Amino acid sequence: MKFGTKAIHAGVQPDPATSAIMTPIYQTSTYALESPGKHKGYTYSRSHNPTRTALQEALASLENGTAGICFASGQAATDAVLKMYRPGDEIIVSSDLYGGTYRIMKKLYEPAGLIFRFADLSEPRILHELITEKTKLVWIETPTNPLLKITDIGQITTICKSKGVQVAVDNTFASPYLQNPLDLGADIVMHSVTKYLGGHSDVIMGALIVRDEGLSETLSFIQNTAGAVPGPQDCFLVLRGLKTLHLRMQRHCENAAVVAQWLTENPKVGAVYYPGLAAHPQHELARKQMRGFGGMLSFELKGDVYDDAVRVFERFKLFALAESLGGVESLCAHPATMSHASFPPEERLKMGVKDTLIRLSVGVEDIDDIITDLAQAIG
Repeated sequence: MKFGTKAIHAGVQPDPATSAIMTPIYQTSTYALESPGKHKGYTYSRSHNPTRTALQEALASLENGTAGICFASGQAATDAVLKMYRPGDEIIVSSDLYGGTYRIMKKLYEPAGLIFRFADLSEPRILHELITEKTKLVWIETPTNPLLKITDIGQITTICKSKGVQVAVDNTFASPYLQNPLDLGADIVMHSVTKYLGGHSDVIMGALIVRDEGLSETLSFIQNTAGAVPGPQDCFLVLRGLKTLHLRMQRHCENAAVVAQWLTENPKVGAVYYPGLAAHPQHELARKQMRGFGGMLSFELKGDVYDDAVRVFERFKLFALAESLGGVESLCAHPATMSHASFPPEERLKMGVKDTLIRLSVGVEDIDDIITDLAQAIG
């Protein structure tokens, strides 16, 4: 099936009890057994739930994987990956990444003995120098949050496979509509399902998608044992959201492209970070690796004055200043005090995340209204 058809039908079958087209919300904690050890595949909803099963199968299909494993949040999904490793194991991480990922690595797992090496992986050949006999995993985001850098997944995975190192890709910004890391050789795909997959800012959830049976068994064991699972209501909402993923992503991409071009032509705007712009340093890589450029972008005003950026945030009417991204509504964010507040100030500046950086999650509203709001906010 093509992507749009899979988005609507993958993982979903008419309910066997009633032939209902939509997957029911199985709001139950437990299931009756016919006799000890004899059941219909479900015993306790921390382990398995039919609504969650349908969602996991749908996500696996959209990412061209064989298994999807859902968690109560994107952070819980990241946590499950890190639980696979032991003190002394080394993980190489792209330095431009979500602050929550940095926080869990530095504040929870580094004190527990894992070794993290943060590096600019825009040139994958650096891995030949970075990978040691202790290296077990390379973790990347692409596009990155919030500077929209593009990492060459194919080159990263080729190098890592030659050295027996696994690769995990945070695919949240792209969504499976624009990019499928497993097809490019990655071992694990992580999503903050909260964002584009849910798409309506009403769910907190994370997911991992894999092809390898051993990885699937290990991560499913962690999911069940640690118990950070999503409830059936949230799974139902994401199943509903997936049905319009292809339609929403198309509009997100169209609107963001117009916004990015408008910002480049605005005399008050300095740098614009969007991989769809020809001036973006990895534009050609993005064209090769992705099927579109997404709905996320960041920009800075000329003069680099913090108070000017604050005034823009305060003058927005359509764009809401809020955490998160990927919903149908347009949002703006201040990475330095929001998504990347966990980074020490010197680390943020080293990454290029200035206190004046403005990040936009461009929604699916009428593009004329989006531009009107930008114009009056920037002044």
